Amino acid sequence: MRNSSQTNYSSVLEAVQQLKAKFGSTWDAISPENAARMVVQNRFKTGLDIAKYTAAIMRKDMAEYDADSSKYTQSLGCWHGFVAQQKMIAIKKHHKTTDKKYLYLSGWMVAALRSEFGPLPDQSMHEKTAVPALIEEIYAFLKQADATELNDLFRRKAAGEDVQAEIDNFETHVVPIIADIDAGFGNPEATYLLGKKMIEAGACALQIENQVSDVKQCGHQDGKVTVPHEEFHAKINALRYAFLELGVDDGIIVARTDSEGAGLTQTIPVSNQKGDLASQYINFLKTEEVDIADVNDDEVLIKRDGKLHRPARLASGLFEFAKGTNIDRVVLDCISSLQAGADLIWIETPTPHVGQIAHMVNRVKEQVPNAKLVYNNSPSFNWTLNFRQQAFDAMKAEGKDVSAYNRAELMDVKYDGTELSDKADEMIRTFQADASREAGVFHHLITLPTYHTTALHMNDLSKGYFGDLGMLAYVGGVQRQEIRKGVSCVKHQRMAGSDLGDDHKEFFAGDLALKAGGEKNTSNQFEVVS
Repeated sequence: MRNSSQTNYSSVLEAVQQLKAKFGSTWDAISPENAARMVVQNRFKTGLDIAKYTAAIMRKDMAEYDADSSKYTQSLGCWHGFVAQQKMIAIKKHHKTTDKKYLYLSGWMVAALRSEFGPLPDQSMHEKTAVPALIEEIYAFLKQADATELNDLFRRKAAGEDVQAEIDNFETHVVPIIADIDAGFGNPEATYLLGKKMIEAGACALQIENQVSDVKQCGHQDGKVTVPHEEFHAKINALRYAFLELGVDDGIIVARTDSEGAGLTQTIPVSNQKGDLASQYINFLKTEEVDIADVNDDEVLIKRDGKLHRPARLASGLFEFAKGTNIDRVVLDCISSLQAGADLIWIETPTPHVGQIAHMVNRVKEQVPNAKLVYNNSPSFNWTLNFRQQAFDAMKAEGKDVSAYNRAELMDVKYDGTELSDKADEMIRTFQADASREAGVFHHLITLPTYHTTALHMNDLSKGYFGDLGMLAYVGGVQRQEIRKGVSCVKHQRMAGSDLGDDHKEFFAGDLALKAGGEKNTSNQFEVVS
């Protein structure tokens, strides 16, 4: 993920020098050095440049995971470009590299936070354009992070510091986005058109789910209705054609199945021969054997093993799947999606349990050995309660005395610091590594973390600021922490582009430039944050 800045800088420098010679005195005010610097600060000219670059990163990471399951990837869901920018700046600061660190764009957060209608449930009710708009916004902020950091380096170079190696080996903040296209927002043509917009904005990986588009539900809520495999595969094809049309030949498609928690279908597909995909889908339906004399006019019937069956049907016309078929449906969904051209699979589960995930994924791997999973480490799970219950069950199976614990009340604070809670916390800490090793998880993401962190931080600040602490709530809880932890946006003017703009003004106007960074700039009260 290194940017060959020196090559770009040198080539642009030479090119502008030639242009100056060509156009003569009319270009006297143009500095080849400044032009080269600005090109290096804007490595990616279009969203397609980003999509091609990041697709190659994901393909490399997938191959490395196939060779070594400890090399899994991670992301956090971000609902604004600034949130994504600060995440990547923090990753570079703390971990020194953005390698295997992605971004996730959640349809849930777009619906809840980015729709012109206001907050909406996760039911594909938000505007289609909101998704590519957020992708474009995120990459605008990441490119600005590149420009700001490089501008600091060029300033240091101008002051005589030897930072050329840092410029030459600069690592961009631009990383892959896995972007949620929900159930495709309509028919395959609609999916294709929206997919193109998302790719053009910079997305290299599109995640699509097998629910009915117009009755789509959040994966962690009830009432989900799935579509037959053939309909879902048509949308996978639509996304592949969109990638190919735009020249992103190695774009990634993530096929998500909601069948684990879905008990309904809207459509009975047409089976051409027993055992085909449509036939397998139909066989999952809940039915009862009937005699033709007991059948009403205009009823839908299915012939099964030479006998007539009536499928269970709701008043809405939706058909029910038989109880206990959900895991088999998940496995078939995953296998057929991978065979139809998807690159990665996504399984929604009722709890974050490594054994349960592995049970499904390992069945998929029997037919697709290199199957890889994207897994939602969802805030919809109560992680503390789930893992304390798993720890309780494990301790009980080991023959340990668990009489001091009430399994149904393990969320209670009184269990904090106990042997059970410590065991549960360690299971949570190692969950991602364990699931990647045992359950084929290539990518771990948290869909809604920044939604929750925003709410939590506003809760804490509001409590103190509007209470007895007053301004100390902000100073002690925010600004002092920013200064001492080296958070980049403590100098918010710099982060918003003031220093970068000052330098550009000088490029454009020379000594006439009116700059903001003088002695009266209050940002000078803060130490320089790198």
